[in-house]
Amino acid sequence: MTPEVRGASRVADVFKGRARAALPALIDDEAGAVWAMGGQVRSAFVFTFEGGKISGIDLIMEPAHLSELEVRIG
Repeated sequence: MTPEVRGASRVADVFKGRARAALPALIDDEAGAVWAMGGQVRSAFVFTFEGGKISGIDLIMEPAHLSELEVRIG
């Protein structure tokens, strides 16, 4: 197993089961997901796509950066 696959597997293990509260969202008009509490977005999962599949996920939690995103939950 390559180091990249092992790293990706470790990240997946950390998030396994914890993303249940994530909601589908459009983030800057692109597919993504958010975790919101009390109607306020606390984190955004911004997806990168290659070949029609998710190839990367950026997790944004910094309030200043979150406020710059256009987020539509739904």
